[in-house]
Amino acid sequence: MGVVKCLYHPDTVLTASDLEILAEGLLAEIPIPGVEGCGFDSGIIRRTLLQAAVDQTSIKAVTENTRGTYSDDYTLAQLHTIPPEELEAVVNRLLRDQATMILGPLPRIICLDFVDIHYHGCPHRSPGELCHTTPRDGTSQCHRYLAGFVLCRAKPLVIAVTAVRGDEPTSDAVERLLDHVAALPFDVAGLLCDRGFYTGACIQRLREIAPVVLPVIRRGQRMAEKLETSISHWTEYAMYEGSERELRFPLAVCVSYQQGKRGKHGLLVRAYTACDRPDRTPKDVEALYQKRSAIETAFRTMREARARTTTTDPVVRLVFVLVSFLLRNLWLIVRWGVLATPRRGGRALPVWFRFEVFREWIDHALDEMLHRKWEAPTNGVGVPATYGQLDAG
Repeated sequence: MGVVKCLYHPDTVLTASDLEILAEGLLAEIPIPGVEGCGFDSGIIRRTLLQAAVDQTSIKAVTENTRGTYSDDYTLAQLHTIPPEELEAVVNRLLRDQATMILGPLPRIICLDFVDIHYHGCPHRSPGELCHTTPRDGTSQCHRYLAGFVLCRAKPLVIAVTAVRGDEPTSDAVERLLDHVAALPFDVAGLLCDRGFYTGACIQRLREIAPVVLPVIRRGQRMAEKLETSISHWTEYAMYEGSERELRFPLAVCVSYQQGKRGKHGLLVRAYTACDRPDRTPKDVEALYQKRSAIETAFRTMREARARTTTTDPVVRLVFVLVSFLLRNLWLIVRWGVLATPRRGGRALPVWFRFEVFREWIDHALDEMLHRKWEAPTNGVGVPATYGQLDAG
């Protein structure tokens, strides 16, 4: 991260080479032990991985179009040796360093959500590697990741990521992510989560960290009775009432008129688990939760820097996802810390420096470093001479 700090107050210009150096510096932290007894240049492996990410292509496509890389089989063989636990720890430390650099010590609201990458293949070692989600493109299988984002208009950084297995409780993945969140350099002012976290174990653990807001799942007669209203109000709900797992929490019931939106009319009743938010009205809780929609942009940009692969190895797929998050954060840091114009009320972000431009610059620098092939052998025949003759008649 030292190179980023050198560019934090630049007095010259930013070049494609600068961005490539910054990105490669991040990837240099990723541990690649390699196959025992197989000598290789880890720098070439990382540059190959970086170009596959910024170009949204596969390792095979990169190695076929460059002269300065190893074969795709050789490159993937080295990536298969990455230890997942160490990888996750290293990347979360890098995410924490990135947050420390530009967020400052003020308390922040964090959004938690699952990132699902749909998958058509078979499990690598056990069925528990895969999760199931809403079907898309003919499959409901996916590799799932849990990510935390900072709610900040100009700097919506990813601050923690963990892989999720299909054979583990959601609360276990939440526990791992919150361990990473606890190491952040600022206090957590609140947590915004979606319906996937609506379980007793998750709510209990989340509320221990900070005030939490998440929408309830409409099921059961008691919940239906709570939502039989025409007035926004606070109430209380008991999950697993009467059992040893009973959990009580405040419920913010919000009522609004649909006013013909999407062809619907009448009252719209929503309810939110809103722990430790007594100073807010139910409408305030709903307005706060709706700010969470900003993370959809974060997901979109993350997917724009994810390398493609057909491998069944979840570790290699995890590498590609973590690299995409690191690159997205780096873009935000450069955009705000290096290029944004200081002014009263906050820096003016450069609208031209889109994530697409960021990736194109790095791709351009790597084309030279990896000696991209800009030529192809011809067929030696060309267009038959008879095709060029005009009919004299």
